[in-house]
This record gives sequence, C-alpha cells and structure tokens, in this order.
Amino acid sequence: MKESIKKMEIILSEIEIIPIKPRNGLLAFVSFVINKSFYVGDIALYSLLSGKGFRLSYPIKILKNGLRVNCFHPINSQVAEDIEKQVTATYLKLIEKVKKKKEEVTDG
Repeated sequence: MKESIKKMEIILSEIEIIPIKPRNGLLAFVSFVINKSFYVGDIALYSLLSGKGFRLSYPIKILKNGLRVNCFHPINSQVAEDIEKQVTATYLKLIEKVKKKKEEVTDG
C-alpha cells in the first residue's frame, strides 16, 4: 500500500556558523538543530565555483579499508534546499554584520 508523503517543514534553530580563513572554497563550519529534535554538526559551507551561491558538504567517515561512509545527509533535494537556504541566509547576515563592524571601526 502506497502512502502519500506530506512535505515536512524543516525548521532550523541554534544555527552556529564558524567562519574560517577561506581555502579551496571552504568558508565556514556549521551546526544547527532540526525541528527542535536533532543536533547536526560538522557541516562544511563552501562557495560555488561560479562565485554565485553556496553548497553544504556533510561529514563522512573513511574506514581503514578506504570505504567512505556517509554519517548523515538530507535524503531528498527539497530537504537539502530548505537547509541550505536557512544556513545561507544566516551566513550572509553574519558576513553583513562583520562588514558593518569593520566600517564602524575604520570610520570611528
């Protein structure tokens, strides 16, 4: 019997972004809580090669035999997009806040 799947609303809270010195497109590490129920951490935030947008990279574990195992990741594109949009918006707000502080210091 086929059940209809309702679109689950993904709400992120406690989004923490730790910027790093950019390297090979890596901009920051991210953690957050999904729907007040599940902590997710060690997500890498990368800039796209085009320079227009971002992508998230979820952690993997590499076993001794070289096998790469996904620790966790979104299982469909809609969830991935929802998470990416919320994280990106938070990152852009953080960057804007930092820019304003730098301007205040140089103008002050």
